[in-house]
Amino acid sequence: MLDWLKNLPARLGLPGARPKAIPELLWQQTLQRFAFLGRLPAGEQQALRLLVGRFLQGKEFTGAHGLEVTDDMAVAIAAQACLPVLHLGLGWYDDFAGIVVHPGAMLARRKAVDAAGVVHHYQEALLGEAMHGGPVTLSWQDVAASGMSAAQGHNVVIHEFIHKIDMRNGVADGCPPLPSRAAHAAWRAAMQPAFDDFREQVAMAERFGGAQPWLDAYGASAPAEFFAVACEGYFVNRERFTEDFASLTALFDRFFRPKQAHALSGKSYSATD
Repeated sequence: MLDWLKNLPARLGLPGARPKAIPELLWQQTLQRFAFLGRLPAGEQQALRLLVGRFLQGKEFTGAHGLEVTDDMAVAIAAQACLPVLHLGLGWYDDFAGIVVHPGAMLARRKAVDAAGVVHHYQEALLGEAMHGGPVTLSWQDVAASGMSAAQGHNVVIHEFIHKIDMRNGVADGCPPLPSRAAHAAWRAAMQPAFDDFREQVAMAERFGGAQPWLDAYGASAPAEFFAVACEGYFVNRERFTEDFASLTALFDRFFRPKQAHALSGKSYSATD
């Protein structure tokens, strides 16, 4: 790990401490490596850079299986993690500090009980995992590929950090904390039919050889996964996402970009409204 990131922990807890600036070359390399970040307007790029600096001050990276988390790895993860909260603030991530980075996919022990009451133990390969009140775990192999996989709407970092946002109200259910019952009702009214249609498309593709959906079929497994998978596409390939989910683009704009959405339509889903 380079000296730039090593020195960050010493600044934690200091009154009035400012985030240490990300070196220009490192930042430019990050924007080039992940083109969906490089396409942000200049003002948003600058705001993201400042947010990433603050994010890195408050998080602890750990490499698993001997992996060394370098400056470029930490900044790459942080930049993608901060994208969903660019207009919301880091308060959405204040319930955890740890980010564990594995070299590749990790095996998680699972158990399930079948209809007969028999307990089955098995292992599941994971690209990432977000725990309520706990750390985020990521496969570096898949993080590193996020620049290339954006064309397919895939991004493991955004997926797991959307789960953290979703969990802010205690459970990952596909709906983040919202300011009112009316906002929750409007969210469900937009998300549920999109989820139902997506599940139907996945079922038709798997059972009858229909057209494969653009988004990851894993999103059909639960509302929380659909929210996370949909946000992957929304943040890394907005144009293609909007072709299939125009109503969700409008919905996500109101939540993730509340000031801009309010200026345009007078409506937003900011949890602080």
